[in-house]
Amino acid sequence: MTDKTAERGFRLAVAGKGGVGKTTLVALLAELLTRHGYQVLVADEDPQMNLALSLGVPLEEAEKIVPLSYNKAYIEEKTGAKPGSGWGGLLRLNPDVSDVVQRFGVQLNPNLSLLAMGSVDRAASGCLCPENSLLKAVIRFVVLKPGEIILVDTQAGPEHFGRGLLKDFSLLLVVAEPTSAALQVAQKSMTLAEQLAIPQQKLVINKVRGQEDQHKVKTFMKRFGLKMPPTYFLPYTPDFLSLEPTVASVLDKGGKFTEAFQALFVDIKMLIPKKLNGPS
Repeated sequence: MTDKTAERGFRLAVAGKGGVGKTTLVALLAELLTRHGYQVLVADEDPQMNLALSLGVPLEEAEKIVPLSYNKAYIEEKTGAKPGSGWGGLLRLNPDVSDVVQRFGVQLNPNLSLLAMGSVDRAASGCLCPENSLLKAVIRFVVLKPGEIILVDTQAGPEHFGRGLLKDFSLLLVVAEPTSAALQVAQKSMTLAEQLAIPQQKLVINKVRGQEDQHKVKTFMKRFGLKMPPTYFLPYTPDFLSLEPTVASVLDKGGKFTEAFQALFVDIKMLIPKKLNGPS
């Protein structure tokens, strides 16, 4: 990692098909990063907005969080255009978003804050140019605190790559289940990430039930001549059903899932610039 990367903070995104456990893994990563002393800003781009609950925010508090994409006044203030108005006026394509975390971020603990982005894929809302412009600027240019990491829970599927939201990110984790549908989305995401020149990618296969599932993934990739990045297999565990919606305590239970996830985390930690290193 270059000094410039360190100055801009470490930017990590998690992508994948809906339902593969992406949000759960984002919450667990945020938990481990903060335990190791890192300052973390989690940006939730998923329209389901379940990340707050997974991070331990009580339901009554989570329901009060208004996603940035719904804040029409802020969108107009920053882009110069009303949401749904399209290109009728002068639209700032790179609006100044240096105040977005201070104004709309939710501080969950001293090391962790949450920014609910929301989605711009809303029916009958007219042209989404102002919303897209703002969200793209927030993801790409949000000003991080010294030593802070931004962790993005992306919208399900690969469509966000087409909007260039993840350009200049340091690492992409692509999450999939051992199914053909999930692997197809994963491969498309990895191809698009290469086009954005994201330097590091890792494939995370979640809910693996044994060697047969691992073999299925490798066979799928080989059959279609697909390049396989560093790959991590996380075993299925029923613990999440009893812990849901808050999931962090699974890390204290031990077992095969925790061991596999810790191995993934160690490799991620090695990619974080030393200038951003937490105390442990």
